[in-house]
Amino acid sequence: MPEKDTDRRITDLGTLKALAHPLRMKLYRLLALARTATASQLAGQVDEAVSLVSYHLRKLAEHGLIEEAEAGSGDARERWWQPASKGLSVRSADFRDAPEKVAAHVAASRVFQEQRAEMYRTYLDQRAHWGTEWNAAVVDSESLLRLTAGELADLQQDLLDVLRKYDAQGSAREAAGETEGREHVALHMYGFPFRV
Repeated sequence: MPEKDTDRRITDLGTLKALAHPLRMKLYRLLALARTATASQLAGQVDEAVSLVSYHLRKLAEHGLIEEAEAGSGDARERWWQPASKGLSVRSADFRDAPEKVAAHVAASRVFQEQRAEMYRTYLDQRAHWGTEWNAAVVDSESLLRLTAGELADLQQDLLDVLRKYDAQGSAREAAGETEGREHVALHMYGFPFRV
């Protein structure tokens, strides 16, 4: 089991398939944002039956992606859940050695990308309600570069280092009580080769 302050690298096909279910990925993401939650709380956010959400949470737990958390209320009947690690990492290099693994990784990547696109479309639909300051801060850009695979890997590491710096800084400030104006922010990055 990975430590709570590190990302878990998914390397096995069963865990990848468990996470790649669209509802499970939504539940995992919501749980990561809430830090702890019950099936009832999550069911209300995804508009699904509590029994169905409970089933999918147990599937995530079977693969070590989430774990039981301390009760967040006095009701002993409620089962609380939390992510088992700070985040997740899925790399194509871990799924190249068999056609079934390649296909599963592609399918999972499509689910992840579709959900990320839906998050961004939701923001676009709600953009007017976020106000001038947030709209001015939003990142929406595209860069077309000429790089080698090694340069792209270096760029990825540099961007991850910057992201981790801001994550740590924001978490520390929030822990110190600086919560005013703090919102969840999604940063989706894609860097891939293409030919014209």
